Amino acid sequence: MILLQSPSRFLLQILHDRLLSQDKGVDIDCQTVEFDDVRYHIQVSMRNPKVLVLSVALPLPPEEAASFDGLPFGAIEAIKAAYGPVVQILDPPKDGFDLTLKINLAKLPSDEEQKNAILLQIASIREVVLGAPLKILLKNLSMKTVGPEAGQPVALVHRPNESFFVVPQADKATVVYPMRFLDSIDIVLATSFLQEFVEARRTAALNNAPACMWSQSPPPELKGAPESALTANAGFVTFVVNPRHVEGKKLDRTVWNLLTFHAYVSYHVKCSEGFMHTRMRRRVDTLIQALDRAKSDAEKLKKMVTGPSFKK
Repeated sequence: MILLQSPSRFLLQILHDRLLSQDKGVDIDCQTVEFDDVRYHIQVSMRNPKVLVLSVALPLPPEEAASFDGLPFGAIEAIKAAYGPVVQILDPPKDGFDLTLKINLAKLPSDEEQKNAILLQIASIREVVLGAPLKILLKNLSMKTVGPEAGQPVALVHRPNESFFVVPQADKATVVYPMRFLDSIDIVLATSFLQEFVEARRTAALNNAPACMWSQSPPPELKGAPESALTANAGFVTFVVNPRHVEGKKLDRTVWNLLTFHAYVSYHVKCSEGFMHTRMRRRVDTLIQALDRAKSDAEKLKKMVTGPSFKK
């Protein structure tokens, strides 16, 4: 199984290149799109080569997902805590984007290790922003405290017009994903994949992993959630996260893995589909070769039986 990485390679490459060639670079105006419709637009002008302007467009949130000025709740505080004086939030953001940041490379620390750590964190802006509300809920779990939302499903955006749900409690957090796919083949493969995923969790080697369940209908934890958010053609996946899963450095990893779970499943479904197509093409090629050999052998046998013929 392949886990998706948090830092954007596109952003990280541009940040490193700009840092190495601040005085002899060129103007930059680049855009890219990542999975789940997260868009980046990064701009650098040689009039001020030590400053980069990064704009981020997030997935369109559904109605049930909580947000503040178009951003997930807690995102502004998470950006300030993660980047300090290196990054400034520009208000309003550029047209067509939800967030615009001004990155001042001159304020990076002189220590190479610290500098690289901040650049890696900037390239992980997706996790910082979209993962902010989930991180708040799981941090409360690590301290075994709960807020006013205790026992109620909290909707968090992770894909365009789609959300997953977290039900926080003092001793655990239940995370539920309505799994939706557009392609009929993807639905079948995803359903099979998720059922095997649950079975794999029961092996002894994964005893310390969060408990995992799959069901065709919404689990009881989603009682009170909007009906429109409870439709899923590939069932519902539930994880039960305990305080030991979010202790110390485990917190960031758990937040990222939960935030990108649907993308993780989609990736492996497409890989499985591609693998099966490759096997089928290989099998067809083998059958065609067998038919060609049979045809050739039949022609040789016919010549041996009839012998040469002459025409007057």
